Amino acid sequence: MSPNPSRLSLPVPIDVHISLPGATLEGALTLPEEPKGVVVFAHGSGSSRHSPRNQYAAEVLQHAGLGTLLMDLLTQDEDAIDQFTRQFRFDISLLSDRLTGATDWLAQQPETGGLGVGLFGASTGAAGALRTAAARPSVVRAVVSRGGRPDLAGNALRDVQAPTLLIVGGDDVQVIPLNDEARQQLPAVAELALVPGASHLFEEPGTLATAAGLARDWFLRYLPPQH
Repeated sequence: MSPNPSRLSLPVPIDVHISLPGATLEGALTLPEEPKGVVVFAHGSGSSRHSPRNQYAAEVLQHAGLGTLLMDLLTQDEDAIDQFTRQFRFDISLLSDRLTGATDWLAQQPETGGLGVGLFGASTGAAGALRTAAARPSVVRAVVSRGGRPDLAGNALRDVQAPTLLIVGGDDVQVIPLNDEARQQLPAVAELALVPGASHLFEEPGTLATAAGLARDWFLRYLPPQH
């Protein structure tokens, strides 16, 4: 993995608890001074807000003046069950409902209510992000998928109005066509970016930094108010 960007000048994350029907989700909200927008991370299967990959990508966004919300879409009990059964990580409806609830929560907070929201999904979390974008077109201004399964969003793809960037490892040969097919169904701005030499988890040297940089540039293009 690429070394973390310097933590100097980064704001301190605030632990948050988001109460939703049937669950209370834990997260870490980080807001730079005068944030240009806020990005919600929708983690993939078997991941969490403590994932080093997600934390690295969040710090890249924070250095660019973007707020981030790293959160777990599953409760601790659900995650413990999912480690054995994998029944929740592919429940796209559940993931998208939780993500939509978190997006609504951000819109209600005084510090984030006026900010453009971006969604950064990985693996199955990308499908949840796209469903949320379809459900909240007036709030979600941009979506980025990293090594995601946007195809699992189904018919919701046709209702996504937010500009969407699909980042896939150049060596992730099974996922590339799934992303390309999803891109063709998206009615708004949609691009597919291949990271050379990267596998599904972007573990090769420099590949995660490349993916994070692509995401940062996409969010900076679409989250700040357009003048």
